[in-house]
Amino acid sequence: MSLRYVSLVIAVVLLAACSPVTQENFSKLQAGMSRAEVEKLLGKPGECAGALGMSSCTWGQKNRFISIQFAGDKVMMFSGQGLK
Repeated sequence: MSLRYVSLVIAVVLLAACSPVTQENFSKLQAGMSRAEVEKLLGKPGECAGALGMSSCTWGQKNRFISIQFAGDKVMMFSGQGLK
């Protein structure tokens, strides 16, 4: 194996281990939190969609994610899947 390949594998593993999408961070979420507070905890979302002052944002991947529904700037509901 080349050194470049080994370095790439190590970098990917380290990035995955540093993901903010964890059970610990999920436990810190509360209804009423501002979007800024959520982004301080989880970082920028991977995707968001919404209309009429409501939005739904997702952090993480297909099998491991946190989904949060906002009304205006405040957390209304949230759910997670595959968290460790």
